Amino acid sequence: MWFRNLLPYRLDGSWTMSAGDFEKKLASRTLQPCTGLTAQTQGWVSPRGDDQPLVYGQGRELLFAFGTETKLLPASVVRDATKARAAQTEKRLGFRPGKKQLREIKEQVHAELLPKAFAKRSATRAWINPEAGWLVVDSASAKRGDELTTLLRDTLGECPFFPLDTAQSPMSCMTAWLSKGDGPGRFDLDQDCEMKSGGDDPAAVRFARHGLEGDDVRRHVKDGKSVTKLGLVWNDRVRLVLADPGVVRRVRFEMIEQDRVENEPQGDADERFDADFALMSGELTKLLGDLLEALGGAAAR
Repeated sequence: MWFRNLLPYRLDGSWTMSAGDFEKKLASRTLQPCTGLTAQTQGWVSPRGDDQPLVYGQGRELLFAFGTETKLLPASVVRDATKARAAQTEKRLGFRPGKKQLREIKEQVHAELLPKAFAKRSATRAWINPEAGWLVVDSASAKRGDELTTLLRDTLGECPFFPLDTAQSPMSCMTAWLSKGDGPGRFDLDQDCEMKSGGDDPAAVRFARHGLEGDDVRRHVKDGKSVTKLGLVWNDRVRLVLADPGVVRRVRFEMIEQDRVENEPQGDADERFDADFALMSGELTKLLGDLLEALGGAAAR
């Protein structure tokens, strides 16, 4: 349940939908199996596993999940089958198939194999906090975020969320923080960093598990490189990597999880889930608020 990536969106206006009403909306677009020649399907799934509601609500906060089912048909399998079919055709006709005929054979092979291919399902959780104005997707992929918000728009008839756009560029802010050797507010520099120079063929340098306060790191900034990824520690409780243009990756609740282990919530699985969600959402709400402030606030729309 603990998010490992934060792809943030801002709420445009107000959100008044209850968990029950949201559940009814999502139920109209649940994930369906791939059938026939369908290579992929998308829909809503439970954020807690099979036979669970599509929406988990705690107060006004909502947890839901975007699911995909994809047929696994490796290109190498199609290529080998196409070669074998082309060899059979050459033997029967007495001459090698041309490019057009090879393309037609490949399409025919693909259509025959696709219904027999194995299907793989995946789920991406998302969390809505109406009071703080956030939709957060547990993904570092802008494409996955676009897919989720597109389906949300199709399901609700609108999508009152827009990608986070900050007043200051995350790249310029990270470069400034690294240059002075200190993070903003409750953020401290961690031990991971990636920098790139400008131009069509940019030079890149990456530091991993390396102190970032030294001159050996900062000289790259003086040489004109900009920071594209920066490891940060928030409030001595959460480790993360901030990546341009504002995606939070590799979130690690190390100190929080240590406290959780030492003070393991009592009760059944539902009660423990309630406690974990309350802890995670509370910490992430504060973290995202601090991050937004560090980046100069939201850009004017």
